Amino acid sequence: MSTDEARRAAGMGVRRQVLGDAHVDRAESAKTAFTEPFQDLITRYAWGEIWTREGLDRRTRSCMVLTALTAMGHWDELAMHVRAAVRNGLDRDEIAEVFLQAAIYCGVPAANKAFGIAQRVLEELGEQTGD
Repeated sequence: MSTDEARRAAGMGVRRQVLGDAHVDRAESAKTAFTEPFQDLITRYAWGEIWTREGLDRRTRSCMVLTALTAMGHWDELAMHVRAAVRNGLDRDEIAEVFLQAAIYCGVPAANKAFGIAQRVLEELGEQTGD
């Protein structure tokens, strides 16, 4: 097995564990000749090269991704990664702490938007978001 094939296989395994089979199956079935190179790139490098590294656990990686997506305003990706953070063991209080931290370093408007997206996703997942 070539290095690229091994990285792709490892990446697909982590991608499925973090994002869930349903999400990955939708992304894979939606691939076209135009988007296939990009899907291959993120599977091999984001998932197969970075998410498989031993230096950080998946909970920490999820916290970092939530912060980065908030900082950059990537709201569609944020919803997906809130789900992934729950799969990686973060609870609603920890996700809220990530966004409170992001409010200071990324800006209050960005954190406000992130809280709104996360609340919707957590409610969809059956997580309690209010008292």
